[in-house]
Amino acid sequence: MLSKQYHLALLIIVLTFWIWSGIGPHDTRFTWVLETFPIMIALPIILITYKRFPLTSLTYTLIAVHSMILMLGGHYSYAKVPLGFWMEDWFGWTRNNYDKIGHFMQGFGPAIYTREILARTSPLRRGKWLGFISVAVPLAFSALYEIIEWVASLSNPTDTEAFLGTQGYIWDTQTDMFWCLIGSIAAISLLAKLHNKYLSKIGA
Repeated sequence: MLSKQYHLALLIIVLTFWIWSGIGPHDTRFTWVLETFPIMIALPIILITYKRFPLTSLTYTLIAVHSMILMLGGHYSYAKVPLGFWMEDWFGWTRNNYDKIGHFMQGFGPAIYTREILARTSPLRRGKWLGFISVAVPLAFSALYEIIEWVASLSNPTDTEAFLGTQGYIWDTQTDMFWCLIGSIAAISLLAKLHNKYLSKIGA
């Protein structure tokens, strides 16, 4: 019962944040849709499968945090997120690097999502191979996302400039994938034991 209440609280927080994110986005509505589209796909799937295949509270928490990072970026269009400007001042950077937080989380969250699904539905045992694949899958999706960004830019270069968020940095694509890799490795290194405890609670 406590878990269900916690999950409901997470859902309400995410939906409230999503509504706020969509009110007066700083770039075009199309850019906001592109940047929050992963949430629009994932949320219905999570709700539909909740009773049949409920995830651990750790995974739902990471999904909620990941979603809010994306929605904050969608509202401000990443390159204009205030936190990124603050970091720019603190560390003496020459660009708003909030997008790198998003790409770090693109690895950190999905590494645990992948690990949970594989641990519960495949013959893979908890160990090095499970960890390796849990890092590889988010990195593959990161590369796919960069391809989607490229295709989107070809279809409408003017309206998708903010979606790309390169800010004139020629290595933006490569560093995006690098931060995803770092996030994936960090998640497996830091959370694998904790995740095992959550999996044990649900008999996985």
